[in-house]
Amino acid sequence: MSSTTSPPILPISNTTTTATTAQSSQPPIATPAFRNFLSNITESVRNNLAQRRPWSELVDRSAFSKPESFSDATLRVRKNYSYFRINYLTVIGLVLAFSLLSNPISLLVLLGLLSAWLFLYLFRPSDQPLVLFGRAFSDRETLGILAVSSIFVIFLTSVGSLLISALLIGVALVCAHGAFRAPEDLFLDEQENVSTGFLSFIGGAASNAAVAAAAATPAVAARV
Repeated sequence: MSSTTSPPILPISNTTTTATTAQSSQPPIATPAFRNFLSNITESVRNNLAQRRPWSELVDRSAFSKPESFSDATLRVRKNYSYFRINYLTVIGLVLAFSLLSNPISLLVLLGLLSAWLFLYLFRPSDQPLVLFGRAFSDRETLGILAVSSIFVIFLTSVGSLLISALLIGVALVCAHGAFRAPEDLFLDEQENVSTGFLSFIGGAASNAAVAAAAATPAVAARV
């Protein structure tokens, strides 16, 4: 009597399923959204800088004169700001950059705070809670922690005083230049909005980038 033995059945490894599960358990990194955010910021800054006036007009010595009164100085500042808006904002930005570069600790603190907002809240998938030290934090808790940290860093440390001092110096330089620079030789556009704020350039770039980031990640748009 002959018996046939079936070949042993080898266990099928579930490597593909395990790898897929491991990858799905890890929080996805929203690199496309972050790249879109950076590209929109860069494009917005480049487009606005392209609208700046020639620096030779800004430093033309023949155009400087003493204002006749305070009202005349105020009018000059408004007209010059309407014409040299991008140049003035560039000067303020350079003053801020120089102040931060002269204090590397404050620069690192601000970069860390910005990175925390970007990667822990804005570009983090909303369906996965933030886990730190074995504890899961909801979106509301994460937003509260980041808001409190921002208030502490900006208003209760030397970073805030550094930023405020740099802004005051930049605005003082802009106002002094605008008051003593006679705008009669400038071709001002009457339909241009003179009352545009000093932060319009930054606000426009940030809003464009926020819209692009929200469009790239619907989860971020739902959270924000």
